Amino acid sequence: MSAQFYGPSDKPPLKKWIPLSFQHVFAMFGATVLVPLLTGLSTSTALFTAGTGTLLYSLVTKAKVPAFLGSSFAFIPALIGISQAYGAPYAMGGAIFAGIFYCIIAIIIRFAGKDWIDRALPPVVIGSVIIVIGLCLAPTAINEAFYINNEYSLVALSIAAVTLCVAIIMIVFIRSFFNTLAILIGLLGGYIFTLIMGIFFPAYRLIDFSGVRAAKWFALPFLQTAADGSTFWMAPKFNLVAILTFVIVSISTICEHLGDTLTTSKVVGKDFYKDPGLHRTLIGDGLATAWAAVWGGPPNTTYGENIGVMVITKVYSVWVIGGAAVIAVLLSFCQKFGALIQTIPTPVLGGICTLLYGLIASSGLRTIFDAGVDYTDKRNLTISSVIMVIGIGGGALQFNIGPDFKFSLGGVALATIVGIVLNLIIPKKAN
Repeated sequence: MSAQFYGPSDKPPLKKWIPLSFQHVFAMFGATVLVPLLTGLSTSTALFTAGTGTLLYSLVTKAKVPAFLGSSFAFIPALIGISQAYGAPYAMGGAIFAGIFYCIIAIIIRFAGKDWIDRALPPVVIGSVIIVIGLCLAPTAINEAFYINNEYSLVALSIAAVTLCVAIIMIVFIRSFFNTLAILIGLLGGYIFTLIMGIFFPAYRLIDFSGVRAAKWFALPFLQTAADGSTFWMAPKFNLVAILTFVIVSISTICEHLGDTLTTSKVVGKDFYKDPGLHRTLIGDGLATAWAAVWGGPPNTTYGENIGVMVITKVYSVWVIGGAAVIAVLLSFCQKFGALIQTIPTPVLGGICTLLYGLIASSGLRTIFDAGVDYTDKRNLTISSVIMVIGIGGGALQFNIGPDFKFSLGGVALATIVGIVLNLIIPKKAN
């Protein structure tokens, strides 16, 4: 892999800037549009709020943190539960208060300091959490790469394998600028292979352009379409149950924010907890979430997929991330292009994500190795073991909020909290 190509403040020339930004768009697209598909929201709105939310985050963090913000999976249960019980506008109102809660926590950190974070999150916790972030995503990548409609498929496996091989060849053997476009080229290679396979084996034709033909060229992304074909803006509404539900869920997403920011810091080689400061990254994330809800989009979060792209390319430019955000906004107005992106077959995404998610986990191993964590110390061994089993195993803390919604704190968030608690209560010389 080549040395760092662009740092956070570096601006690539336009001929490199655009394809590098498009690569990030491809990386975030599948997950960003999947959340609204699962929750009944608009995919165009999600793209619009992801792009504008990323730009807002960059503004708040003084353009120092290369992070793309897209639709958050953690809020899916809350979005579905509140929408079914009270209506989608109340879910948007709850999400606005979740963003406000982020800002309140950020203000507390700003004035109380962050030394407690350094004590609570040493390298043994940080590295283990980063490993969990990557490996928790592994089942998604494998499901996409090996299965079609929940059935094992050698066709899916062959497409994923070709996609992965193209990306690996670009990473390992190419030393030109194209090395930094490994993800984009891998996606294109897998897409073309799928098209060719569909020509010779019509039964395995996985790419359907009918949605592209039916889509409009231009439409306002923040207007929802009613059953009768009319459009409307989904104005947020508020009630106490929705507000409390989203605020409680945001406790877990704040923990995920800590992990993602730590991961990005380790990948880039800069301490973003100190500069621009954890309070700024939290405020940026919170404002992006509230902003998304105002327009009827799902809450935002920083994306592991885009961290994976930075791990591969060593391109950490905020300008590149900003370019991806602008492209996402433009695509949200062009329904045909969005429909074209959605034709990317799931096995192609699975092949790329096999690499992306693994690299995130590997960066956690590197964090532990670079810090010289001693695993002959039973304390470190215990903390890492518990974090990884709870996080990867899917441990969860669940309880009911009202008759129709169950709050769940699990996966990365619960593993992070347990790791912090163990680090604080286990004596440092427990051998």
